Amino acid sequence: MLTIEKLRQYGANVDEGLQRCVNNEQLYLTLVNRFLDQNTFPDLKDAILAHDLEKAFHIAHSLKGVIGNLSLSPLYDVIYQLTELLRNRTEMDYSNYIQRYEVSYSMLSALR
Repeated sequence: MLTIEKLRQYGANVDEGLQRCVNNEQLYLTLVNRFLDQNTFPDLKDAILAHDLEKAFHIAHSLKGVIGNLSLSPLYDVIYQLTELLRNRTEMDYSNYIQRYEVSYSMLSALR
């Protein structure tokens, strides 16, 4: 079961995330669980692999907003970098970013 303490151990800035949820722990945990349930990263990965950097940027930018609002710092670090590269439509090998995101997401998902 996902808890505030587990999220802290994961590296999330829980205090900041809770503040955005008017210090309602249940709301915050519900939103983190909803984020995990609605994993849109496979769509981002598919767009990158198809070299559709326009679509990839829009998905990454949306993910960055959600992850940032939830203050999931380990995921935010990588999605921020990925979003900025995609913003410039940088043609490159994104596999390192994909792998880093997937590892961090798996660690977060394992907390449930």
